[in-house]
Amino acid sequence: MPVNLTANAISAINAGDVNSKPVVQVLDIKLIGTTQERYRLTVSDSESTQQAMLATQLNDRVKTGRVRKTSVIQLIEYICSTVQNRKIIVVLNMETIIPECEIIGNPKVIVESNLGAQKTTSNGASGSANLGNNGNLSAQRSAQASFANIKNLSAQNSGNSMQNYPPAIQPAYQPPPNYKSHGAIMKNEAPARIIPIAALNPYQGRWAIKARVTAKGDLRRYNNSRGDGKVFSFDLLDSDGGEIRVTCFNAVVDRFYDKIEAGKVYMISKGSLKPAQKNFNHLKNEWEIFLETTSIVDLCPDEDASIPRQQFSFRPICEIESAENNSIIDVIGIVTAVNPSVPILRKNGMETQRRILNLKDQSGRSIELTLWGDFCNREGQNLQELAEAGFSPVLAVKAAKVSDFTGKSIGTISSTQLFINPDSAEAQTLREWFDQGGKDIASQSISRDNMPVGSKIETRKTVFQIKDEGLGRSEKPDWVTVKATITFIKTDTFCYTACPLMIGDRQCNKKVIRSGNSRWQCDRCNQEFEECDYRYLLQAQIQDHSGLTWVTTFQESGEEILGCPAKELYMMKYEEADDTRFSEIIRNCLFTQFLFRLKIKEEFYGDEQRVKITVVKAEKVNHSAEGRYLIDLISKFLLS
Repeated sequence: MPVNLTANAISAINAGDVNSKPVVQVLDIKLIGTTQERYRLTVSDSESTQQAMLATQLNDRVKTGRVRKTSVIQLIEYICSTVQNRKIIVVLNMETIIPECEIIGNPKVIVESNLGAQKTTSNGASGSANLGNNGNLSAQRSAQASFANIKNLSAQNSGNSMQNYPPAIQPAYQPPPNYKSHGAIMKNEAPARIIPIAALNPYQGRWAIKARVTAKGDLRRYNNSRGDGKVFSFDLLDSDGGEIRVTCFNAVVDRFYDKIEAGKVYMISKGSLKPAQKNFNHLKNEWEIFLETTSIVDLCPDEDASIPRQQFSFRPICEIESAENNSIIDVIGIVTAVNPSVPILRKNGMETQRRILNLKDQSGRSIELTLWGDFCNREGQNLQELAEAGFSPVLAVKAAKVSDFTGKSIGTISSTQLFINPDSAEAQTLREWFDQGGKDIASQSISRDNMPVGSKIETRKTVFQIKDEGLGRSEKPDWVTVKATITFIKTDTFCYTACPLMIGDRQCNKKVIRSGNSRWQCDRCNQEFEECDYRYLLQAQIQDHSGLTWVTTFQESGEEILGCPAKELYMMKYEEADDTRFSEIIRNCLFTQFLFRLKIKEEFYGDEQRVKITVVKAEKVNHSAEGRYLIDLISKFLLS
């Protein structure tokens, strides 16, 4: 059956129509842009033609062939914008009526002068129109030739395409009768149309969004070559799940900083869109809104239940092992341990707070979460009080940053949000799992020297097998578990003085020395400070029934073996000269049986290659669990 294109659709859209859902035909498609793919179309209503730009979310329609030259389409959502004195139809949503069809009607080419005035030429004319300059005449002839080629091609290939694709056209919008005699709407008089966040793009002239503020950043001040300034950002979420960041600078900060409140719903319009800076913006949107002095931000007085208060994309802890360093993720888990908040000296000389938590979930893995700054005394203090009262709260973390320092861990950043015992299906499922036996299930920490997932973590070896099987001599390290006893610990150099300054979200930990003025000095940070940190660097000998070997133990595993911080042990020996207590702590560790998780890797020492064995984790043997392990081992042996 034949399809009639919507008469005068092009002129209606140019006049401001956004509701008639016209049926038009695609005459040409071109891929434009280098950094980002965009498709420019030439569309026809059988009489006139106009250039149109596809929103990026519709690119797959062209790539898959659902929209191609001579396709008949219906525009569902669209807007007409002026770009460099030319009108462009921005297509936000559309439907394909006929994938391929012969040219319908006798479309005219719309040629725009630099002032935006439009002149049209008939497709059948050949240079008879008075275009005023050779450039426009050349453009006309080129377009006429293009349409002639498309028409010839479609005449050969159209076949029975109209019969195979019956049109399913949405009804056109009919305006109320009292609007019909009002004439054309003057520019900028019509209110901006509310569109989804996902449909925003820089080609739209007038738009408005209705969204909830899910996060509000702190007011930050900066200084650069252009002088001093201030900036703040906030994140928006709409009813369709679209998210976008909004940023304000200087005078705009004064207008909107006090007006914006997290959790409230706003109508926002008259902002500019620019590419999102992915180094600082974790939201899944390629654009970012920059508000200006003419921007409008209105609070919606009535609560809109259709807009969620927050949107999460939780990842199981086991998947964080393979997450990229510095990536931003959402995670939810049970808080199993809360360490006290401690002061940390940053590289810029400012002091901040740090607090480390442990989270576990149903994936059988646990992870360290580091809270920084105000998070330590707000949510961190609340979590510590709950833990001391015997509760294990559920914690949802929005926008945590992944770190691969000493294994995989996560930490807070300025845009992070923490939700204690949130009212969500994920939190309820996690709580039920924990209360019904999950709290008694052992979990593997991924925050100690990034041990890979797989059988190697559970591989039991003897000391003799480490050398006999040549472990650690391949390109990647070997990870094994050895049940052994500590027989000797070197006590002359059991720790070192370390730099306490923070580099980003990591502590420097470089060895420091005393300077001439009795202050500590770090060569890496090129700074001096009053107090240093003390970190374990233990050399110990372990032994089982098959042999003995030397191992190296660093900070966390050193504390697990000796049961006290390195600084306490250092002060005991060198400041207090309490050799009795010091020797007692060392003796209590000797001839104690541990399950050692070992990382074995061959390294160069000068020109010599040596196999280095590092203790990643040390646990005192739980004889009940070890007994079950041995029974299972015997059962497997008898069945084999």
